[in-house]
Amino acid sequence: MRFKKLVLIRRFSQIIFLLGFIYILWATTYPLTSSLPSDLFFKTNPLLMIIATLSERIILKGIIYSLILLLLSMLIGRYFCGWICPLGSCMDFANFLNKKKFIAPDKTNIQARKLKYLIFLIIFGFALFKIQVSWLFDPIVIFGRFVSLNLIPAITLIIDQSFISLLKASNLSPQLFDVYRDLQQSILGVKISFFPNSWVAFLDIMLIILTSFYVSRLWCRTICPLGGLYALAAKCSPLQRVVTKCIACGKCNTHCRMGAIKKDFSYLKSECILCMDCIYDCPTQETFFRFKSLRFKHPIKKSEEKNGLSRREFLIIALTSSLSLLAIKKSFSQDSLAIRHPYIIRPPAALKEDEFLNRCIRCGNCMKVCPTNGLQPVIVASGARGVWSPQLIADIGYCEYNCTLCSQVCPTGAIKKLPLEKKQKTKLGIAKINRKICLPWAKNKECIVCEEHCPIPDKAIKIKEEIVDGKLLLRPEIDEKLCIGCGICQTKCPIRPIRAIKMVPEKSDRM
Repeated sequence: MRFKKLVLIRRFSQIIFLLGFIYILWATTYPLTSSLPSDLFFKTNPLLMIIATLSERIILKGIIYSLILLLLSMLIGRYFCGWICPLGSCMDFANFLNKKKFIAPDKTNIQARKLKYLIFLIIFGFALFKIQVSWLFDPIVIFGRFVSLNLIPAITLIIDQSFISLLKASNLSPQLFDVYRDLQQSILGVKISFFPNSWVAFLDIMLIILTSFYVSRLWCRTICPLGGLYALAAKCSPLQRVVTKCIACGKCNTHCRMGAIKKDFSYLKSECILCMDCIYDCPTQETFFRFKSLRFKHPIKKSEEKNGLSRREFLIIALTSSLSLLAIKKSFSQDSLAIRHPYIIRPPAALKEDEFLNRCIRCGNCMKVCPTNGLQPVIVASGARGVWSPQLIADIGYCEYNCTLCSQVCPTGAIKKLPLEKKQKTKLGIAKINRKICLPWAKNKECIVCEEHCPIPDKAIKIKEEIVDGKLLLRPEIDEKLCIGCGICQTKCPIRPIRAIKMVPEKSDRM
């Protein structure tokens, strides 16, 4: 067997980008001490950037990075899927663990492969109606949500519980406690986050990865719209697979992880992810990848894209998706899929609701970096358009007065970047006291927890002194002019299960 140099380089690239993606998300935490661009993977995603730009009718900052990657695909092919995509790397690893190696290239019907183009065109059509839904099927977003909402919280919980057990077993060893404290304060710090609906993100990625145990990269072959976009770009690539001497052994066809090599041993350029396996599977060692400008003889005369997406099929798919979208245009124009829930509070400096929902790609960055764990995903409360968008749930955590991290890590500007001084004056909403259950108001008991925690220098929660039954009683009242709706009063309120003070998104400053 020949030394698989190119395959090893590809695997090294996959590992580097996979670990790099996880590390960047992990390293972005409060307070921000790292200069790592946590939004880099999302800004280099042409599907997200192009669709968000189209739906909002603006040019997003950073879109040039995604266009560069798309142009590279037009030059060398669908390299991103095979060398960079973290979700693709996970599927390759799952297939590696599959002892049966049931790749079954012929089991993936050629028509099923065209589903990804239909999904891409439907996403594109939604964007024309100013509705951004690329996040539903984008692999980088799916994997990013899994890392932020599942992987990092799970690992930090394991680290935390392991050290607690070791500290108990060692009778609080000073040396071990110092290591634990250093971990908490370092970039690998133990910060336990809780996301009640994170099981949905976990189930989503597990379903995708588990399909690779049946057919390798089934998701990439048939569903992934980002892969479909790269596949369309790859059709223009001058780089192509060349077989100068074929003995029809069938190894390349059988082992192709994308099923891109056909029975006549020609191949679909748009489906090839440049994994380079076929180079080393070839017993004659006569398989290469070369640019068209170089002269060579190719024994296979059939068109390599004969079973690819033709212009006619592209137009049919485009027409089908357009008719489907036109049928529901009236519903969208009436905004029936967006529900204005009275208690949904968006992150500070979030854009106005319609614009926010279009711009937000549901990557989970803001939720992951929130130091209090207060930012949580919406599931059904704001309608179909609001699924997975972030909201502040003050029962879980509040908006830290000295933090602007969510705006710094947002890749599309759905949360506008503001200087700290301005953010501290930006209203998320206002607090309302329920006097029927508030201890000083309802039961004449002493409690000024909300006033003590209010971060506003002049205190947005004022204390009213009253004589009740001959005793001086301090009762809290809200100064709505000063309240910024950070939610710390609700988080710290001792009344359970319903807090005596609650945030409402009234008078919020939406950008």
